[in-house]
Amino acid sequence: MTEAFKQKDLDSPQLFAQLLLSHVIGCDRLKLYTDADRPANEIERAALRDLVQRAVNHEPVQYLTGEAMFFGMQISVDRNVLIPRPSTETIVESVLHHCKHQPGFGGKTGEGVLIADVCTGSGCIALALAKHLPGSRVVATDISEEALEVAKANAKRLNLSDRIEFIQGDLLEALSSQPAAGHAKALDFLVSNPPYIPDDEWDAVEPNVKDHEPTLALRGGMDGLALVRPLLNDAPKLVKEGGLVLVEVAASRAEEAKAIASKAPRVKSAAILKDFEGLDRVIRQTLGA
Repeated sequence: MTEAFKQKDLDSPQLFAQLLLSHVIGCDRLKLYTDADRPANEIERAALRDLVQRAVNHEPVQYLTGEAMFFGMQISVDRNVLIPRPSTETIVESVLHHCKHQPGFGGKTGEGVLIADVCTGSGCIALALAKHLPGSRVVATDISEEALEVAKANAKRLNLSDRIEFIQGDLLEALSSQPAAGHAKALDFLVSNPPYIPDDEWDAVEPNVKDHEPTLALRGGMDGLALVRPLLNDAPKLVKEGGLVLVEVAASRAEEAKAIASKAPRVKSAAILKDFEGLDRVIRQTLGA
């Protein structure tokens, strides 16, 4: 499997081979080594052959197994939601750092902090923040009802349902139906990983992404800023002084997005944060009075 995946230029070929095998036989990856002499039955071999064929045809392994990892959490995914990426963890890290080091943001536990996660998808950002800030409350929104069902199931799986409220709606409009989040300057943080792939970059997108992940969660219009722009312009109205707006963007549009962010009302400063690969990935707005 590993060699076949290497030949098809799949990411992490050995890891994906392990994930498929452990999924088929129903064990964790470590057991593949501790129980290496265990024979596979014909049903398992047939199931594995089918999954391998789909994987070499660029169907994402995360969809094949129904599982993905994000910020140390194992969460469920299907074709209704974007597969979480490590680059998005930059948003989570920024919020946790702000809570820990800035007075008035709840410290390590985020006590009393209110967070909105717009375009939540699988719920990965909302879940990570709720888990690592046990004193916080999160409102997670998405335009897709199907995506919200996945996010709700993940919250239940991780025992976080009592601290995350899920609301269906388009961008910031969804927050108007939630009184605590709808009032100006009520939020401590507003975070979002919206669709942001520009039209001129769509043809170059890898087939495992373009042909399988939901287009609704990927494409950001002609310049990649169709959803980013209204978030950067209007989200600062909902966040209190000293709080943050954090929006993931295409690296190629980061400078343009930063320029938009810096001109928004109440924005004290705007910055570009790099992801784990060193790419310009997140726009951070720090709010003034």
